[in-house]
Amino acid sequence: MQNDKLNNAVDAINNNQVVGIPTETVYGIGVNPFSQEAVDKIFELKGRDEDKPLSILVSSFYDLQKLEIVSIIPEVVELYWPGPLTIVVETKKEFADGVGTKNPSSIGVRVPDNELAIELLKITGPLAVTSANLSGENDINSDTEAENVFGTKVSEYLEGESLHGSGSTIIDLRVDGGEILREGPLKWPPSYC
Repeated sequence: MQNDKLNNAVDAINNNQVVGIPTETVYGIGVNPFSQEAVDKIFELKGRDEDKPLSILVSSFYDLQKLEIVSIIPEVVELYWPGPLTIVVETKKEFADGVGTKNPSSIGVRVPDNELAIELLKITGPLAVTSANLSGENDINSDTEAENVFGTKVSEYLEGESLHGSGSTIIDLRVDGGEILREGPLKWPPSYC
């Protein structure tokens, strides 16, 4: 059954639809980051402010190469992935409006600690994501909660629950040494740095 859901999710992504994605932080929704049609759907679905860009999920540290990152990424990041760490870095890659920021082109990127999410990302490549809640409302932590909010507006919900129930730690690596933009489950800087 879960394989059917995974295949349906891949088809939905390929058809510019929104899918529900379990992660260890909060339950999320994601789309093709290169499709303006798909990205616009997430903003409309959530009632999200256009000034709050979507971030990117990838399946591994090595997938950063595909995103044409120009920032220096310390090796310690690899130790925290998969996990609740989002890094903000500059990129030369062109994404749909609403994914990352322009001038300079920057994205928040993370490798989620969830086997099913990783499996999806290995097939689809990077996805633009956000938490599966209406803007300003409480975080959602499972596929059933997300489905209660969005119903059939999300094409497929992959099963799963979050472990932390709060967003990831966000570190801006465009700043020397990294600047904390949001405190989360992971503490920065690591004690051994």
